[in-house]
Amino acid sequence: MAVRRGIALVLGFMGFIGMAVFVVAAALYFLSARGPSVPDEATLVMRPGGELLDTRPDDVVAQVLGNEGVSVRGMVESLRKAKRDPRIRAVLLRPSTVQTPFWAKLQELRGALIDFRESGKPVIAYLEYGGDREYYLATAASQIFLLPASPLDLSGIASYEVFLRGALDKIGAQPDFLQIGAYKTAPNQLTQTGLTPEHRAMSEWLNRDLYDQMVLGIAQARRKTPGEVRALLDEGPFPPQEALRTGLVDGLAYLDQLDDRVAALKADAGEDRYIEESAYQRVSARSVGIRPDSRIAVLSATGVIVSGKSVFDPLNGPVVGSDTVVDQIQQIRDDDSIRAIVVRIDSPGGSATASDVIWRELMITRDANPRRPIVVSMSDLAASGGYYIATPAHVIVAEPGTLTGSIGIFGGKIAIGGTLDKLGVTTETITSGKNADLGSPFEPFRPEQRVRLMAYMRGFYDDFVQKVATSRQRSVEQVDAVAQGRVWTGQQARQHGLVDVLGGLDTAVAIAKERAGIPAEEDVELVGYPPRRTFFEALSDRFGTSSVGIWAQLAGGFDGRALAALTAPVRLFRRGEPLALMPYAFVR
Repeated sequence: MAVRRGIALVLGFMGFIGMAVFVVAAALYFLSARGPSVPDEATLVMRPGGELLDTRPDDVVAQVLGNEGVSVRGMVESLRKAKRDPRIRAVLLRPSTVQTPFWAKLQELRGALIDFRESGKPVIAYLEYGGDREYYLATAASQIFLLPASPLDLSGIASYEVFLRGALDKIGAQPDFLQIGAYKTAPNQLTQTGLTPEHRAMSEWLNRDLYDQMVLGIAQARRKTPGEVRALLDEGPFPPQEALRTGLVDGLAYLDQLDDRVAALKADAGEDRYIEESAYQRVSARSVGIRPDSRIAVLSATGVIVSGKSVFDPLNGPVVGSDTVVDQIQQIRDDDSIRAIVVRIDSPGGSATASDVIWRELMITRDANPRRPIVVSMSDLAASGGYYIATPAHVIVAEPGTLTGSIGIFGGKIAIGGTLDKLGVTTETITSGKNADLGSPFEPFRPEQRVRLMAYMRGFYDDFVQKVATSRQRSVEQVDAVAQGRVWTGQQARQHGLVDVLGGLDTAVAIAKERAGIPAEEDVELVGYPPRRTFFEALSDRFGTSSVGIWAQLAGGFDGRALAALTAPVRLFRRGEPLALMPYAFVR
């Protein structure tokens, strides 16, 4: 009886603690939901850094507790409001360490900062550290200041490839993969010990184009020629005084000195006229004169594409489930108030089957109402399966630094029979059916099995190319010439006819408005899919654990990304499933 009473007391205490946490979190949420007070002649402080997520993570509790990460879409929306808000007189840009290996989201945010300046309000950048990405973003500013003790770590772009074949050989594991396209290099990380000629050529043209984009952006912003910028980068990194002498920055200052040195930041003595962008996001768009009439759906496809439900994978982050996306597309299709559809893609691809399922539902939606346009907006990645689901669009928009294409397919397995032999483990297989052991984890494919698998994958590749050719109004031969697994930047993809327009989500929305007959000057409501969960739904699901940034830190930053990319085929897909997935590389 005493034991039962003790257990009851413990459970009651735990329930009390749980209820207390719930009440405190709810109170914090409702307090945070109130719009902030914006002082007159305020300076909006923006702190981009970390992972640079496309949208806020779907974890309301993490947002309440301050673990929401940095949302590019949120910052762009804040700049759009601040451009019209008479209370905002300037933006103070304070980038922290940017951890993304990609460039498109940086370009989108940089473009929004440049657009903000068109209002006549200045952007002042302050760098406590200036790496290539932080500095590139800062060049959108009217003036750039650098911490007097901090170097400008600017020298160019390098990419790094990781190959595991040697390690697999040492443990007796045999990677057995088939691929369509010499440039479909995703399995090379497992099957090769170094770069193949095609892999090297592709890495070089991607690296060179991204470098040229960075050079051109810096040159235009700092009033230099591209040749001058290239010569400077070859001399980097720069001590602070050298960065000032070369004109890469406008001044050296500590943060407390900025108010005295920048007229746009000066305020009356004792007045604090700074407002953090994270707080400004809660300012109502209507309060600054943004009053939308029409509605445009924005369907987000962020993450690796798989069959089934969308989930959050600890290593890969958001996962795009075909079942979930199909349900969302059907909801959009049935909503007559939606005037246009923008599909926002940030995906390296994934399951070929799941990609085809999503493609089909988008095609049904397009054909069901030809007057309702579908426009694709590509973020950092829209490659392989990510490009596949873009083909139903009337118009495809990508940033110059988007990585896209990768039209190809691969499949295979890692046979671990040799590894088990080394450990003294023996196995036996009993089959009924000639190819019943096709998916055996112990033995590689037999020659006749490889022939059958290759024929199956060839059929899917040919269908992929045909769909692209039909969508892009090109011949199969023209598409195949830029396919075979080749990855392109958005700028290169436009030159090859795979992309129509360069720009970000705002560009895609403007195109969708034009094609839907919505006046350019009219504000529109962007209806997000999937819809964000309510606070209570998030709280009942889990308590503050769904931040991509946290998982990336736990997994080891860039090493974590590599681990996620290399293990995804084993963890996320069905056995024997053909994959339309782009390769992974470190880009710094």
